Amino acid sequence: MNERLRLVSDLALPDRAASGRGTGFEELVHAEHPGLYGALCLITRDRGEAEDLMQEAFLQVWERWDRVRDMDDPTGYLYRTALNLHRKRIRRASVAIRRAIGLGGRRDELAEVETHDQVLRALGMLTPRQRISIVLVDLLDYSSEEAGHVMGIKAATVRVLASQGRAALKRNAGGTDE
Repeated sequence: MNERLRLVSDLALPDRAASGRGTGFEELVHAEHPGLYGALCLITRDRGEAEDLMQEAFLQVWERWDRVRDMDDPTGYLYRTALNLHRKRIRRASVAIRRAIGLGGRRDELAEVETHDQVLRALGMLTPRQRISIVLVDLLDYSSEEAGHVMGIKAATVRVLASQGRAALKRNAGGTDE
């Protein structure tokens, strides 16, 4: 367990005895840490950013644990929180880039740097929503209804995005020599 995750887990200890607030939170952290981290790595294509997003999502869930633990799907809330944090960072970065270099369009430099990993390259060619849909449905085995709930869109939209993403992956894989 890394240092930040240990800090989040340690936060549960003082309140647990007094209010019962830690009940279930540690189990959520231990159960969802690997899957959430893996999903965020695939979505962001950056392990450091994935780690930061995961920790921030766990912290936000912890801050709202009194309400979250009574939800039908605390795991879905955790994933949706992480995805919302990711979207927020993208928007902030986009505004900062536009301010720094104007409206010019150099956006895909990160994909060129990470050419060593074929899966990340292939996922990187998809739209963010297609990538999120494929990660949730195909890699994490969420149903389209569950993925739609996490993403805040309809299940049919998730199916369309995942289908478009799969088609794009097949087209891109057809152009490689291996």
